[in-house]
Order: sequence, then C-alpha cells, then structure tokens
Amino acid sequence: MKLATYKDGSRDGQLVVVSRDLTSAHYASGIATRLQQLLDDWNFISPQLEDLYQTLNGGKARHAFQFDPGQCMAPLPRAYQWADGSAFINHVELVRKARNAEVPESFYSDPLMYQGGSDDFAGARDAIVCPNAEWGIDFEAEVAVITSDVPIGTSPDAALEGIRLVMLANDVSLRNLIPAELAKGFGFFQSKPATAFSPVAVTPDELGEAWRGGRVHLNLESVWNGKRVGLCSAGDEMTFHFGQLIAHICKTRNVRAGSIVGSGTVSNKDWSRGYSCIAEKRAIETIEGGEPKTAFMQYGDTIRIEMKGLDGASMFGAIEQTVTAPG
Repeated sequence: MKLATYKDGSRDGQLVVVSRDLTSAHYASGIATRLQQLLDDWNFISPQLEDLYQTLNGGKARHAFQFDPGQCMAPLPRAYQWADGSAFINHVELVRKARNAEVPESFYSDPLMYQGGSDDFAGARDAIVCPNAEWGIDFEAEVAVITSDVPIGTSPDAALEGIRLVMLANDVSLRNLIPAELAKGFGFFQSKPATAFSPVAVTPDELGEAWRGGRVHLNLESVWNGKRVGLCSAGDEMTFHFGQLIAHICKTRNVRAGSIVGSGTVSNKDWSRGYSCIAEKRAIETIEGGEPKTAFMQYGDTIRIEMKGLDGASMFGAIEQTVTAPG
C-alpha cells in the first residue's frame, strides 16, 4: 500500500491512497482523513485502505484522480517524534578520518542518534529555506520508517514488527553551525532545519525482496543541480538495521505510533558510488588532498533524491527541492 498526504490548507492535510505506479490517487476520507488516524488504529483501518488500494490499482476506483507530487505535504506532516540515527558507520568513519579523529569502539555496537524537530516537516517539493547561504547548506539522503506503538524494552527483532511505513528523507544540515552547537554539549538544534520526506510512504511489503533484515536493499540516488552525485546502496552496509534503531529508543521509553526513525546518511565504502551528502564528499577530498574543494549548497541549487524498486520504477516518488531565502 502506498500513501500520501495532500495539501488542503490545514496542518495535517488529507490522506490519499496512491497507485503502485504513482500515476493515480484517491482520497481516503471515507475511511480516514489523516495518516495519524491510520497509525493510531492500524488493525481496523489498514484493511479498508488496502481494499481501496487494490481497487485503485485495478483501475476501478470511481473517484480516482491524477497523482501530483507537487501537492504533497510530508506523508506525516508533523509527528510525535523524529529520531535520526547514524546507521551507516562508513559515514562516521570518513568524517572523523578527515579531521584525524578516531571512531570510538562503542560506535560499532551502540547507535548514534539525535532527536530532531518534528513539528514542521517539509513536503517533497517544498523549498529548503535558509536565512543565510553561508551557514553551509547540505542535503542528506536517507531512508526513514514510521512506527506503531513499540513498548519499552522491545528487542531489535521484535521492534521490526512495529514498522508500519517506509519513506525517504532529506535531513538538511547547516554544517557551519554544527561545530559551535556540538561544543555546547547538547547536540544539534539550529543546525537542523526542517526535514523533507518523499511524496509517498509505503508499507514494507511493497518493497518485496528488497525489504529484508530491517534494511532496504535498493540504491538511493542523489542528483545535485542536475548531476548525479550519488547512487549508494542502502542495504548491506547499514550497520544498524531499523529494528536496532527502534530498540535503541525503547531502552528507556515507549515509542508511540507516529514516531519517525531515520537511517542517517546512506554511505558506502566504494567511493565510486558517490555520496549522499556534501560533507562526505568534502571529507573524501580532505583525505585525498588535504583540504575540501566542493562548496556547500547556495541559493538556487536543486537536489533530487529518489529510490527505484527492483522493477526500475520509482518506489516513493522523488524529493525535489530548491534552496531559497525566506520570503
């Protein structure tokens, strides 16, 4: 099942069911008006939406309309929690190696994670709004999941059962604000503006054989200013799978339905695959030549993030954003 949230002038938008090929859609308002309603009562509502999904795919939905990603908010426009991990340890290794810092041994067994703002997510076609282009604007292409209720103390394997939906994320970073914030000892805050998500979120079964071991075994493409800069594998090199990331949160608290958990920047040891964030490219340049050469994003820059299924078709639709100043 594929789901999206259409803009309607409200904070939470209108839930729509989207066809498998992303060409048509149907309002779910007769069943549920918002995605959070579905997440709160999944066992009752999801079978009804699945019936509508099958009808839509069969071309028999009476009130279907052409799907327009430009009308999409984030699938979950605001969430109870946004917890982003750093599950691809290669990314951590590169960034630390560039500044001659060791990776602590604990990083290989205990996931890195920060809690970001979840009150104001961006849609897939919304701008990256930044008041100052000198703050080091960077995209970060990621995979994310939306959970059901997952109780405190849940094991990693059991936590996988709490994954309801999968989507893509652009977890924008303002790199030049990060050092001063981390130096305070409380982590990211102003350096993490609104995160954007793919037009569509999908149930794990839509991924077929690509969904296994709590990972999405597909390539994540990043196209910056019209040039492909990354085609990174999101599967085998994900050090911590999504069950482990969710269990990390559950160590001390319950996770509630409608929580979003991110993978962190998708990163591969094979540098020929490119990169999913500019900071990683700059780290590679520093390792090879002593200093970074690639500048961060400027006003007018564009980023497109997309993942194709095993059949070559777009799985989630594409995130397509342009960097702009406020107003």
